[in-house]
Parts: sequence; structure tokens; C-alpha cells
Amino acid sequence: MAVDKKAEKAPKVADPIAASIDTATQQMIRRAQELNIETVFDRAVTMKPCNIGIQGICCKNCAMGPCRLPLPKGGIEGEDTRKGLCGATPNTIAARNFIRMIAGGAAAHSDHGRCVAEVFMSVARKETTDYQIKDPEKLIAVAPNFGVATTVEVDGETKDRDFDEIVLEVAKKAMAEWGKPEGSLHYLNRAPKPLQEKWKKAGVEPRNIDREIVEIMHRTHMGVDQDYKNLMKQGTRAALADGWGGSMIATDLQDVLFGTPNPIQSEANLGIMKEDHVNIIVHGHEPVLSEMIVAASQSKEMLDYAKTKGAKGIQLGGICCTANEILQRHGVPPAGTFLQQELAIITGACDAMVVDIQCVFQNLANVAKCFHTKVITTHPIARMEQDNVLHIEFDEHHAMDDAKRIVKLAIDNFTNRGAEVMIPRQKATQIAGFGVEAIQYQLGGTFRGDYFTLNDNIINGRIRGIGGVVGCNNARARHNEAHIAVVKELIKNDVIVLTTGCNGIACAMEGLLTPETAGVFCGPGLAEVCETVGIPPVLHLGSCVDNSRILLAATEVVKAGGLGKDISDLPAAGSAPEWMSEKAISIGQYFVASGVYTVFGVNLPVTGAPVFQDYLFKEMENLYGGKWDLIEDPIKHAQAMIAHIDKKRKALGIDKARDRVLMDMADRQKLESA
Repeated sequence: MAVDKKAEKAPKVADPIAASIDTATQQMIRRAQELNIETVFDRAVTMKPCNIGIQGICCKNCAMGPCRLPLPKGGIEGEDTRKGLCGATPNTIAARNFIRMIAGGAAAHSDHGRCVAEVFMSVARKETTDYQIKDPEKLIAVAPNFGVATTVEVDGETKDRDFDEIVLEVAKKAMAEWGKPEGSLHYLNRAPKPLQEKWKKAGVEPRNIDREIVEIMHRTHMGVDQDYKNLMKQGTRAALADGWGGSMIATDLQDVLFGTPNPIQSEANLGIMKEDHVNIIVHGHEPVLSEMIVAASQSKEMLDYAKTKGAKGIQLGGICCTANEILQRHGVPPAGTFLQQELAIITGACDAMVVDIQCVFQNLANVAKCFHTKVITTHPIARMEQDNVLHIEFDEHHAMDDAKRIVKLAIDNFTNRGAEVMIPRQKATQIAGFGVEAIQYQLGGTFRGDYFTLNDNIINGRIRGIGGVVGCNNARARHNEAHIAVVKELIKNDVIVLTTGCNGIACAMEGLLTPETAGVFCGPGLAEVCETVGIPPVLHLGSCVDNSRILLAATEVVKAGGLGKDISDLPAAGSAPEWMSEKAISIGQYFVASGVYTVFGVNLPVTGAPVFQDYLFKEMENLYGGKWDLIEDPIKHAQAMIAHIDKKRKALGIDKARDRVLMDMADRQKLESA
């Protein structure tokens, strides 16, 4: 009898050590394989990416395609004659694909912002009592950026306006940013003046958030815009509408509603879960629900109820940016990054995984079938087809009731756990919650908060420059390896790092978010500053919408003086070592358009169109002062950032280390005019 060799062949699975640098992740991958549960790591082995699609040169925008335009094996000599059925060139196809990714990313971030603005409007109209304004000072600070006056003249005397009037007017102005019929976004005025002039000259000022996204979809429809430079002009508008619009509004209004972050101690990794507690994992990106879950899980009513079921308490943890939102305001520990979401269930100790929007694997439902875990979707635009998923639609008008219902379901499920619970022991301490204001006061002192201290230490050479390292994980790369390698190389060379998103969680898991890190991993200059001030060399600024904090921190550095007049003058660079989502492309473009040299790892879907790639990697710098780059090797990636920082230091005349000099404003002005 013939043997069917195909039937005998075992399915390919991931090598745990090759898949991740994190030992907890390695342990849970092995456990999944022992239980015959497929994870994203295994799927990355069995499913290979499309070689043409990854280069950005596959067009499927009409039913005559897909049209695939692979690069010739020997490269292109002379004229590039590749064309789609309609005659679209590789540059047109790659640019269309690229800005469609920007549209997707900007829509995701900005719809998040819209949801927050809607909750803020409910608060302003007194339609909900579950949410309150926790930071009225932040509201007063941001109101003028919307053109809302905070004082009024009465009989020749200046008086504070009624607070409720300010709240309602800010709510109306914020909501209008998504669809106002004329003008441009209010928040563009927060950028340095030279940058505003660049945007105006290039014609890329966003008119409103939704229009720029819709116009991308129109322009990339078959037979519309066929000029890669003109396509990128619209892509830039939409990206700026994200970074200086939807994302920035989301960050500000979240701070007003839920509290502006301050440095707070917590932990990170799967080891934060507790076998004798009800474990609830919140996952996604919007803090509107998770804020209520935090409050409900800490209530005496729910804690007492948990004890009646035999649990000692309720352990809340997070995945992705919902994790970062509740981390930075409440100290709730993240259980892991994007690629660890299935593994949290595979511990056998996750009683409920509560998801909202973005970066949520549909396979969570399949993994949950092997355990007692309840997967609960909560957002009207984000449901799953599997029948074992519960949908409890969250409504801000009865937010606490919804949150308590979800927490109660998790508590009831505690008694359904199987005998085999395996929680990795690995977890690390971290300090997070560094917003723009927190950095200001951490460096300058409580009573004289200022960015001058940061600038002085950049000028005198103790700090070489600033690196913004952000973004997702990607199953096509070894989990967390590039994140950690880039960050360690930067801080070793005295570059202070600002982080958000899954990079922040990865750095926390590696133990890089504590002040003690400085003495181990940093160059002598950065180590001295961190040890003196008591900060980590890697400052966690929050979730991916909070990349807007990096833009505003850079703007504050410009305002403090001595380091040029625009963001593009700063010794600073950006990085997304393991990016994977459309949001990352939108973030990358709004940083480039804000004047930042921005390096991506893994791949970029532009390599199949060399002319378009050169436009992004070289020519774009002439428009905005920033440009794209792609470097897969993490050490070379970091070194390119350092080389750019050194180039900017040289242009500022601060390229040689020097003794610390106290500088007055006249000294700063001399540097700026040099």
C-alpha cells in the first residue's frame, strides 16, 4: 500500500527562539504548539508575502486587474516601459497604493479622535454623568488653539468666561474639524511658523479631516490622478490631517476627559497576570471604554463580587494602545504587544478579552474556543463573525452600566477555568506617562518647568539628539528584536528616545523604561542627565495617537531656542523598526512633512517603483525638510539616525562636545542666526 507522504508531513510551525527575543513569548509559543493551537507566529511561517505586492506595484483598483508590474531581474536600464492595462506606470501605481495606506491610517486614527470628540460633546451637553472633565487646566490651555476665548471683557475689565460655555464651544469647534466647509485645521497653528509657511507654499494645508481622506479615494480611482507627485501632495494633506488634526485632537480631549499623564510606575509582560485573580485583558486603541472598565474593576461592588466566586481580586491588563492609554493614566500594566494577543489567552488564565478597535486578530475567537476565555467586542464598527464571540455595544450615555456588565461576565467566568493554567513569570518594572507637560516639569523642575534644560544638554553635547522610536510589531520580523536593537544603539550613543505604541511596551518588557537603565545601557552624557534628573533614557509618551505628543514636544524644543527655528533644524530623527499597519504609513508621512528624517524597517511598498522611491527618499526633503528611508538592519537603521543627528548638530554649530555653558537669550539668538 502506497504511503501518502503529504498526509504524513507535519505542518510547519514557528521556531520560538527565531520568532521572538522575549522569553515569555517563546514559552507561550511552545505551549500553543503543544496544545496544537495555531498562532500568528506559525502562520507567518506557512504563508509567504506576495513579492510584487510588497514592492507596491500591484494595482487592483479596477476589474481589469490586478495588474502586476514586477521589476526585471537585472533591474531597469534606460526607459521604464512597464504599464498596467490602462497605461498606469509603476510610479502611479505605487503612489496610489501608498496614499491609500495613508487614507486608511488617517481614517483609523481620526475616527478614534471623532469618537472621543463625541464623548466630549456628550459631557459638554450634560448628557452623561459617567464621564467628567478631569483636567480643566488642560482644557483652558488648548481652547485658544481652537479659536475659543477663555476670557471676556465686561465693563472694561477682563474676566474668566463661564467654564461650561468654554467646554461647549470647544466641543463644537472640535467636532467641526472633521467636516467644516471652509478654512483649514485649527491645530496647524501650533506648528513652528517656518513649517506652517512650508505647508502653505506646498499647498498641503488640510481643509478638514474627512475631506482629505475622501479625496484620496477619489484621486486613486481608476483614471483620475496619474502624477505621483500630485498624488503624494494629497497624501501629505491627509497625513497632516491625522497628525496635526484627528490624532492631536484625540490626545488633547482624552487628557481633558481622563487626565493628563504624569510619570507612573507599573510593570509589563504576560507575567502581570495572576492565577488567583480574575484576569481581564483590554485590547485595541480607544480609552473611552477602558476608562470605565478600570473604574468598574476597582469598585468595591465588583471586588466583593469577585471574592464570592473564589478570586482574590481583579487583575486588569492591556494589549496594544488601549494598554498604553490605561497605563499612562492609571498604571494598569500591559500584558504584551500586538503579537502577544493570542498568547494572553493561551495562558489559560484570561477570563475575558475585551476588544474595541484596530489591531485585533480575528483568530482570537478561534484560540478562545480552546479555553474558557470570553472574547467580547464592544464597538459598532468592529464585530467578529464567530459564534463564540459576545458583542456588548458600548454607549457613553450609560458607560458605567456597560462596564460593570462586562466585568461581571469576566468574574462569572473565573469559575470555568481549566486545570492547566500557565502564566509566564517574566515581567519588568517600568516608568511611563511622559507627556509634553511631564517632560517639561521633569526636566525643568516643578516651579520652573521648561525645555531649556533639554536644549542646554543637547547644545553642550551631553545629549546628542532626540530619537522618536514608535510603532507596531510585524510577524515578518523577529518579535521585538529590531525595536530593542534600535533603541539600545541610540541610547548607547547619547540619543534620548521618545517612544509610543508597541515600541513602548517592548522597551518596558526589556527593562529600558527605568532610570536605572541609564547606568547600564547609555553613553556617559545621557547617563549623567538621566541619573541627575531621575528619568529613564526612553520616555514613554503613550499610544499611537499620542505621536502627536512627539510633534508638540519637538515644537517646544524649537520654542526654547538655540536649536534652530523649525523642527527640521533639530538634531532629531524618527523610526518605526517593525511597522505593519496603514496607520504607520500615515504617521511616517506626517512626520516627514513636519521635517523629520523617518526610517522604517522590515519593508516599504515603494521599492518596485525606483523613481517614486527616490521622490520619497530624496526630493521630499526639499519640500518639508524631512524624508523617508528604509533600512532593515536595526544597527544600521539606528546609525543612519545618528548620522542625521550629527549632520544637524554640525549645521547648528554644536557638533563638538563642550563644557556646559549657561546661555542667555542673546547667546541663543546668535546660534539661531549662525
